[in-house]
Amino acid sequence: MSKVKIGLVQMSCVEDKSSNLDKAIMKIKEAATKGAQIVCLQELFTSLYFCDVEDYENFKLAEPIPGPSTERLQPIARELGIVIIASLFEKRAQGIYHNTTAVLDADGSYLGKYRKMHIPDDPAFFEKFYFTPGDLGYKVFNTRFAKIGVLICWDQWYPEGARLTSMKGAEILFYPTAIGWATSQDDATNAEQYNGWQTIQRSHAVANGVHVVSVNRVGFEQAGAMKFWGGSFVSNPFGRILYQASHDHEEVHVEELDLNKTDFYRTHWPFMRDRRIDSYGEITKRFLDE
Repeated sequence: MSKVKIGLVQMSCVEDKSSNLDKAIMKIKEAATKGAQIVCLQELFTSLYFCDVEDYENFKLAEPIPGPSTERLQPIARELGIVIIASLFEKRAQGIYHNTTAVLDADGSYLGKYRKMHIPDDPAFFEKFYFTPGDLGYKVFNTRFAKIGVLICWDQWYPEGARLTSMKGAEILFYPTAIGWATSQDDATNAEQYNGWQTIQRSHAVANGVHVVSVNRVGFEQAGAMKFWGGSFVSNPFGRILYQASHDHEEVHVEELDLNKTDFYRTHWPFMRDRRIDSYGEITKRFLDE
């Protein structure tokens, strides 16, 4: 298919998992009524962003994948004939947990999962306490409507992940996200951080000639004194913003993408053609000391 309609669900969350899942399903259905064929939910949408504190009780939020949440969502995907991208807290085994996104195809089948590769550790983002780094590599999923790549939040800052996922044939890069502003920050700092976050992802679109879809949560969460900045957006393959959500409100938006634009931009701006792969061997080193 050359054209596909993408649904973005930007929402706030509460403490109760079932309430969040119910809300997400309601908003998935809203996106479908607007014509969405692929719907992406934000990072860890079934709970508050629990990584703002280091608390062993929060491990009880985790679940196997496939598991209870995917079992709730699979009939929805099948009923509506849509692809669902669902970011969840995975319990892989006793003591081993991942930040993981499951992909469900339009017939309700479970296509697989991607485990977040880059794990942050910052004030109010204590993810290393909870998550083992991903070990499945960079993934693409052949859905009914498009071949998609999925990365997660902190992966956004690393061009290597976007490049490798694009090299595997991803036609669209999706980034389920949970990122916000500390309430102690001033407006100039907030603007700088959001602009940097959006700019790096738009650069992935330009460098790889693919659409980028970034879906963030919204709302104030008390434990980490964090205002999640929303601002979900869609970029075309040359970094032009096709849609940007507000910073303050829940939104369900559907955007039609023309996947033929990848060939157009890669032909006119042949960055993929001109890569000097013979010269990049040192990229696997941590740092190059003189």
